[in-house]
Amino acid sequence: MGINVALDGPSGAGKSTIAKKVAAKFGFIYVDTGALYRSVAYYTVSQGTDPGDTDKVIAGLAGCRVGLEYREGTQCVIVNGEDVSDKIRTPEISMAASKTSAIPQVRSFLFDLQKDIAAKNDIIMDGRDIGTVVLPEAQVKVFLTASAEERANRRFKELREKGDPSTYEEVLADINQRDYNDTHRETAPLRKAEDAVEVDSTSMSPADVIETIAALITERTGAQPVKKKAARERKPLLDFSGVEPVKRGKKLNPIRMFFYNLLRYIVLGGFKIAYNLKYEGKENVPKDGSNIFASNHRGYVDPVFISLACRVPNTFMAKEELFHGKKFFVWIIKKFGAFPVERGKGDMQAINTSFEKLNSGRNLVIFPEGTRSHDGKVGRGKTGVALIAAVAQCPVIPVGINYEGEKLKFRKKVVIRFGKPISPEQLKITTPGAKELKLLRSTVMDSITELVH
Repeated sequence: MGINVALDGPSGAGKSTIAKKVAAKFGFIYVDTGALYRSVAYYTVSQGTDPGDTDKVIAGLAGCRVGLEYREGTQCVIVNGEDVSDKIRTPEISMAASKTSAIPQVRSFLFDLQKDIAAKNDIIMDGRDIGTVVLPEAQVKVFLTASAEERANRRFKELREKGDPSTYEEVLADINQRDYNDTHRETAPLRKAEDAVEVDSTSMSPADVIETIAALITERTGAQPVKKKAARERKPLLDFSGVEPVKRGKKLNPIRMFFYNLLRYIVLGGFKIAYNLKYEGKENVPKDGSNIFASNHRGYVDPVFISLACRVPNTFMAKEELFHGKKFFVWIIKKFGAFPVERGKGDMQAINTSFEKLNSGRNLVIFPEGTRSHDGKVGRGKTGVALIAAVAQCPVIPVGINYEGEKLKFRKKVVIRFGKPISPEQLKITTPGAKELKLLRSTVMDSITELVH
C-alpha cells in the first residue's frame, strides 16, 4: 500500500480544496469521494428518480457509469460520458447525495473503486467516512471542520461566483440539514476516527490549514513536499498527434463475407460438438465492424470462441514470440487475422496496425492481461486496450471466457459472455497520459471481471 491520507469532515469545511492542494504539494493523487457520491445523486435526479426511493435508486445503479478523468491537470467527474463536475455542486444535488450515499448498495457500488486506487498509489482521499470505513488503516487521518456559519458563507460565495441564485439562508439551511443527515444515518455516519487529528479551520487561512496538514503528513510518514521542478509532468505516453479516430461504417466485400459466415457456421457446429459451448449476451455483439472486443485470456482457442459470435471478421493482437514458431502455425494465425505486438514496449507499429484493421471494417480483439490465466481469475491488465480505445473512439465490448480448470477437454462446458458495449463517449480523454489511461483501463477490466464467474 502507498501512503494514504484520509481527510474527513462535514460539508463545506473545504476538504476538496485543501485535499487538492496538499496532494499537489506532495505529488500525491487526489481522490474526491464526495464527488463520486454526488455523481450518483446527479444521475438519480436526472433520471427523474426520487433520491429517497431506495429501491428505485438501487435499480438505477445498473445504468450508471461513474469515473474520474484528468483534463489539463484538473480532475473531472464523468457520468455516462458527461462531465458533471459543476452540475454536482448545487444544493439540490447536495441534499440528494446525503440521501443516496446512506444506501449501502450505493456505497458498495463505489467502495471497490476507492480501495483499488488507494492500494496502488500515494493518495489523499476526502469524504465523510474515509478514516473510519474506506481507509481505516491510513497512515494519516485528519478531521477538518469549521462552524456551520463559516461553511455556509464559503459555499454561498462559491455558488454566487458561478451564477447560482441560492440565498445565504438556503445554503445555511442546507449545511445544517446535511450535518444532521450525515451524523444520524445508519450506514457509515459522519464521525471523527479515534486516531484522527482535528483541524478547525473557522479562523484559519487556507494556507495555514495546508501547512498544518502537510506537517502532520511529514511527521507521520516521513514524506517531503516535492520541489516544483521535480514534480511529475503529465506527458502523453506516445505521440498520437497525427492519428485520427477510426471512421466506422466501411463495408467488407460481400462475397468474402458470405464465405466467411458460411465457414463460421461450419466451425461453430464443430465446436459445439467438441465442447458444451454456450453464448450469453449475444445481443451485445454489434452486427457491423470496427469494434474492439476486450477479453480475459484462458487459452489459444479464445480468438475462435469470440469470432464465432461475430458476423464481421476479427483481427487479433498476439504476442510477438508466437511469430517465431513453426512456419505452418505462423501462416495459420496470420490467415486468421493475427498480427504481432511487442508487449510492454509501446509497440507503435502494432498500434498503427490496429487502426488499419479497424478502419478497414474489421473488428479488433485484445486480451488486456497480455498472458493466459491458468486459474481463470482476471489479472490486472495492461493499458494498451485503453490507449487504442481512447484514440480510436470505437465501442469496446467486454468479453468473459469461462470454464473450469486449466485446460479444455472434450465436451467441457464453456460459457462465453458478452457485456454491454462501452460507448466512445465513455472512452474520451484529452491526452493519453498515465493517469487517464489507468482509469480507463480500470473501466474495461472491471467490465470484463463482471462477466467472469
